[in-house]
Amino acid sequence: MKTRLLMAALPLSGCALGPDYAPAPLPPVEGGALLAGAEGAAVGGEAQVTGWRGYDGPRLGELVGRALAANTDLRAATARLRQVRAVLSETRSQRLPSTSITGSAVEARQAVPTPTGPVAFESEFYRLGLDASYEIDLYGRVTRSVQAARADFEAEEAARDTVRITVAAETARAYADACSAAAQLAVAERSLKLQADSFGIAEKRVAAGRDSPLDVARARAQLESTRATLPAFTAQRAAALNRLAVLTGRQPAQVDARVKACTAPPLLKTAIPVGDGAALLRRRPDVRQAERRLAAATARIGVAMADFFPQISLGGSVSGQGVTPGAALSNRGFAFSIGPAISWTFPNFAAARARTRQARAGSDEAVANFEGSMLAALEETETALANYAAGLATNEALRAARDESARAARIVRLRYGAGSEGFLAVLDAERTLATADAQLAANDADLTTRQIAVFKALGGGWEPVEG
Repeated sequence: MKTRLLMAALPLSGCALGPDYAPAPLPPVEGGALLAGAEGAAVGGEAQVTGWRGYDGPRLGELVGRALAANTDLRAATARLRQVRAVLSETRSQRLPSTSITGSAVEARQAVPTPTGPVAFESEFYRLGLDASYEIDLYGRVTRSVQAARADFEAEEAARDTVRITVAAETARAYADACSAAAQLAVAERSLKLQADSFGIAEKRVAAGRDSPLDVARARAQLESTRATLPAFTAQRAAALNRLAVLTGRQPAQVDARVKACTAPPLLKTAIPVGDGAALLRRRPDVRQAERRLAAATARIGVAMADFFPQISLGGSVSGQGVTPGAALSNRGFAFSIGPAISWTFPNFAAARARTRQARAGSDEAVANFEGSMLAALEETETALANYAAGLATNEALRAARDESARAARIVRLRYGAGSEGFLAVLDAERTLATADAQLAANDADLTTRQIAVFKALGGGWEPVEG
């Protein structure tokens, strides 16, 4: 009768203690579209987070695809995801009965009591047994444990996606840095050649008695000053190439020759569609990870609360034993048992209360982390867009300054050749042009870095192209 009553209680195993988790609502984003301070850099409408696919040429896409396939950090994140998936499978197994099979064959010697006293008896002894136990989840301990494990897996999945975005963005940044360093080196070399030509002219004019030796000294000082910048750009390019090789799972020396040939940083030619704040929060994997951590923490409150109630399981065993294998399998050696078992810490609830307080505090922490991740995502994206817009404005001004400096240098050279300008004016014009060229090249590099920061902040678009 007791067993029948216990079996009738099995449908109640769906009742779970603790709060039921509902997806956390996203906060209303004031202003909607993410366009604050980003005029000219971004446009509203539906986001199209294309990442490196917005750049000309397939090379960057190939590098990102290679990094996503071979990067060691991403491989480690994928391995962690497999570990958490295995934990989820283990937790789910608690819904099933646990079973164990035992068997033994021993040679035994024991004293057998007789009317005349104990007599030693020695014989073989065989035993076979099957034990089974099933926890009746009346208070949802197993249910909440599975919910927590599933949320942990989904959070780890989001963490892996964060690593994917980071690896792709760092690969794009390393490629851009290598190209930018090559471009800055080329600018410095052009300036060096121009100044070397001016130095040669100054030497000839001094030899002819037309200019002062001071002009030669000034020209040489400017020439050597420009020459001093070359090693730094060479080292920057080498460092970026080494970083790129490691990001794509290769040794530093194994850099693709086509990458080494890059001499200009990749730049976008159009504004970036970014969508609105709500879409951003749904897309960002770090926000998704924090939300799943909150779901897991909420489920663990129910796990802790279940300790206030008895843990009920239904167990059974079947065994056979005898002095021969046949006797162990015979009806005479057969034995069985079945019935419920109860485990309860009553009346000592101090540990259960402490675990429940821990779980509630963990849930409060997860709420704060989730809200903080949303604010951080909005801040990062708005800041990246504002920085990119400022970089575009600066780049436009520097480009105009470089063009005017080049025009002024040409005019001064012509006037110098005609004898209407002194050599000092030539040096000043060339120095101004070299500075403008260097500033523009540095800003081109910085602009690409700011573009990549925008794509990273938008939270996606780094998947490799098929085929």
